[in-house]
Amino acid sequence: MKTHLSIIAAAAAVLCAASAAASDDIALPTVTVNGSADSGLGLARQNATGSRLGLSIEETPASVEALDTDTIRARGDLLVKEAITRTTGLTDSSSPGNGISYSARGFNGNSSVAMLENGQRLLVGSGTATGPADPWGYDYIEVLRGPGSIVYGSGTTGATINAVRKAPQRASTFEALAGFGGGRALRGGIGGTGALGGKGAFRVDAYADRSDGFIDRGEARRGKVLTSAAFDLAPGLDLDLQLDHSEQKPQRYFGTPLVNGRIAGELRGQNYNVADALIKYVDDKGVARLAWQATPALSISNELAYIKARRNWRNVESYVYDARANMVERSDYIAIQHDQEHTGNRLEARWNEGAHRVVGGWEIATINFTHTNNSPYGGSSTVAPTGFQPGVFDSPDPFRPNFTTDTVSNALYVEDAYALNEQWLLLAGARHDRYRVARTSLLGSAGFTSTLNSNALRLGATWKLAPGTSLYGQASTGSDPVTSLLSLNLANSRYKLTRSRQLEAGVKQSLAQGKAEWTAALYRITKDDIITRDPANPAQSIQGGSQTSQGAEFTASAALAPGWRLDANAAYTDASFDQLVESGNVSRAGKRPANVPKVSANAWLGYRTEAWRAGAGLRHVGKRYIDNSNVQALPAYTTFDAALGWNVNRRMQVQLNLRNLGDKLYALTSYGDSQYLLGERRHAELTVQWQY
Repeated sequence: MKTHLSIIAAAAAVLCAASAAASDDIALPTVTVNGSADSGLGLARQNATGSRLGLSIEETPASVEALDTDTIRARGDLLVKEAITRTTGLTDSSSPGNGISYSARGFNGNSSVAMLENGQRLLVGSGTATGPADPWGYDYIEVLRGPGSIVYGSGTTGATINAVRKAPQRASTFEALAGFGGGRALRGGIGGTGALGGKGAFRVDAYADRSDGFIDRGEARRGKVLTSAAFDLAPGLDLDLQLDHSEQKPQRYFGTPLVNGRIAGELRGQNYNVADALIKYVDDKGVARLAWQATPALSISNELAYIKARRNWRNVESYVYDARANMVERSDYIAIQHDQEHTGNRLEARWNEGAHRVVGGWEIATINFTHTNNSPYGGSSTVAPTGFQPGVFDSPDPFRPNFTTDTVSNALYVEDAYALNEQWLLLAGARHDRYRVARTSLLGSAGFTSTLNSNALRLGATWKLAPGTSLYGQASTGSDPVTSLLSLNLANSRYKLTRSRQLEAGVKQSLAQGKAEWTAALYRITKDDIITRDPANPAQSIQGGSQTSQGAEFTASAALAPGWRLDANAAYTDASFDQLVESGNVSRAGKRPANVPKVSANAWLGYRTEAWRAGAGLRHVGKRYIDNSNVQALPAYTTFDAALGWNVNRRMQVQLNLRNLGDKLYALTSYGDSQYLLGERRHAELTVQWQY
């Protein structure tokens, strides 16, 4: 915590210095969110994720959902994944190897569900994504369900998650958070904004937390500083700058072994990793954006970004319970290091006049990725189920650089929203992505250069059937890599990107002056070119596999009575492989993909007065298979949460968050067929928030 406290202290010093430099108010471009915990679905709100055209959620012919900061806080969600998995159809599939990961619309993992901040995306290295992790410093978080390749490129077939930062303002404000609770949880955050010189504004947000998650030696820590500044350089010319640093040490817990095929409650809380285990993520980012309003109708912007990510793992990851010996056998002594540098630029022009809103742009990025490991990950040991000495990491295999890749990505895109009349809005877009990956072995093996191309299209229409009621439909295409582009190996270098196609139709409606809002969607997604064994030659892999996912989604928010609001959603997903042959020439046709529940649902009932707010909710995730054979499944689970907040005065609020009220023993995801990662037990946390 010492490092994290110094981060907060440094941020506070910056805030004080910047506030001292504050001067007269000058208008600067800002992001405004007209919402609160009582705002429902916010269908009239402009969204930054479903399109680059500034359309409202109601206008966008796609499934878009938004969560503002106040809603997240009122529900007591202290991690982004806690908030995101309360949205429609998204479930958590995170593990220590992939960082943060989700399942959506029948597709799972970081090659199909993308995560962004302010529309910026770091290409995934070896399947690992590290953020956004916590909601501090963000104004709202949006989810676009279904293929998002038209806006963000490859790797978005299931969904796209975009966390939008709080913007600098010249009017001075300050906020702080402190909290403690079960699992030795401690957290603290500060944030502030104000004037910077005569024509600028700044914002600084700092945050740190720690918790053991009720797991032996499971202590996790996070800390970050987010800084941004905005300057009015001249009439119509604005400059935005951003500089961030974050460090994470996630829980070094790879699951609990099954005992005779069941989740063992008696082993809940045990950690079979070694004493000197390590997981650490360090991320740095700098962004400069120059925007020019050339004419009332034409604006041009250029955004330059540099991102550096460093990741380290040193763990014993596989555990099997031996019933005969009453011992746990440990294997896979794995050490891995990632070094990734991403430099990207986006040049974009927007035209907004008459019936047309048009945006077009060019994106280019270079990514350098180095992978170091101790493959083939040998080593083994045996410990008692409880009361054991965890030992230390001792691998027989040397830790050495394995390979580097140099990736250059280029993309050209265009979107046009045409208001045919007051009732009809037509949306069309096209995008071409080109990825050139050059891999160099650092162990003397052959290298290669591979070029992959993707074309994405979207045609959609929104029909305003009546005031507050819209019907929409769209056809879109997208793509996913067969594996992480940055860690492409020789065997996969000959494969092209997979192709996805979606048809979607839905309705969005606001009733009683916004007191009730609801949306519903039907969709069908087909994904081709999945890696499969060649039926004619099972020893060879080809791109002949395919998957179909179809389903229905429903989201609603309603003010039931003064102070009362109910938010609820449900998703039904029917996903299966049409063609897939795996090792042993075994067909998986008709099987459901791993980590995909058929049913998921959420509900939250909230009550608010001037002095108090309270709420309770449930989260349900249906049965999920651990692999494509559909032999072994993670049981369905339902958990219940609650929150109670008291406005001590207009500047201070105290909130009690209660989690897993029924103390449900359940598995979030699996790590192989012998061990499951278990959800947290029942606990409480008290937070205090100040706003000035």
